[in-house]
Amino acid sequence: MTMDPPSLPPLDGLRVAVLAARMGSFSAAAQSLGLTHGAVSRRVASVESWLGTPLFTRAGRGVTLTPEGQRLIRTAEQAMDAIGRCAEQWRPHRGLQTVKVSVVPSLARLWLLPRMRALQGEPADLRIDLDVEHSLADVQGGQVDLAIRYGSTPGEGLDACVLMRERLLPVASPELAGSLGARPKAAELHRLPLVHDSDLRQWQLWFADTGLRVRPRGLDRRFEDYDLVLLAAEQGLGVALARLPIAQAWLDAGRLVPVSTRRIDNPLAHQLVLRRGESREAVLEAARRLRRLAGA
Repeated sequence: MTMDPPSLPPLDGLRVAVLAARMGSFSAAAQSLGLTHGAVSRRVASVESWLGTPLFTRAGRGVTLTPEGQRLIRTAEQAMDAIGRCAEQWRPHRGLQTVKVSVVPSLARLWLLPRMRALQGEPADLRIDLDVEHSLADVQGGQVDLAIRYGSTPGEGLDACVLMRERLLPVASPELAGSLGARPKAAELHRLPLVHDSDLRQWQLWFADTGLRVRPRGLDRRFEDYDLVLLAAEQGLGVALARLPIAQAWLDAGRLVPVSTRRIDNPLAHQLVLRRGESREAVLEAARRLRRLAGA
């Protein structure tokens, strides 16, 4: 059985009541809105009729909220602020064309956000809005204009090109790396906790030529976001695979150091996905800039 939605107060009256509560006076609210005092009183009365109790009490020349009025106005202000923030997030910005880009959180933090100024232009001639979610935004349906996907193939009506390929290199914290000596063997790394995300295949591929098998183990550490993998390795919780170039800044800063010289190609690549036949120049320019920034 479906339930009827709750009835809403008269929204115009609620807006007037919120302003009157802020200004503490029906007369001041009327002057601000270009209404008569009586028009303000009638609008407030319509909300009071809906609520079934007075919102205001007279206080000299002004008004104060009743306890019920305080609760309603506080809730109304919160709702209006939330709607305003939502509108600000999605409203097109004057003077700049907006391109919405879908990206997973780890890639946004590790690679895209440090390059946002270059992507938008200096001075900015594009506005890039990020849709940062683990779930896949709908490019074909227009939820976003571009998407960066890791290892996945585009769906029907979409085009994709390789944005960035990776090399895989075992790394650890300087302290853990120092305890292993200059050139630890693969078997020594295999005995340590392996830090990885939800995909263990990269470690399996790295160990494939050593005769050592990688299976889920209790001593290993798994994190859903790749930047958490790097953070865990930095804290000495185990050995991780640096996916270069997106983890390069961690090596450059000395937060992680290589524990092997053996690098292998990651079979998975980052794909740039857009609608087939996309013709909007702002979207195409954003795609070109992303490819330049990735060295594609």
